Amino acid sequence: MPKNKPHKGILKRVRVSKTGKVRHRSAYHKHLRSGKGGKKLRQLRKDPYMANPDAKRLEKLLFRRLRGRTQPKTALRRSPTPAERRAAMEAQK
Repeated sequence: MPKNKPHKGILKRVRVSKTGKVRHRSAYHKHLRSGKGGKKLRQLRKDPYMANPDAKRLEKLLFRRLRGRTQPKTALRRSPTPAERRAAMEAQK
């Protein structure tokens, strides 16, 4: 059976962060800006992350599961600081 391959067009346009959020470039912001108002340009600059329902659609194209934006903070694993690491080593001894 052949392998599932991720969609190359999506891979070039989207970055998936470690927390599973999908970063993308907003449309209508690249050129022909002189015709657009300042308010419109500020709004286009606003959120580089994709909304949950849109990110869910990408799971099928990327052949990987994405964690949602509404994921609780407790579910994210964070690397310990060197001080925390030293304290944990001392506690083990």
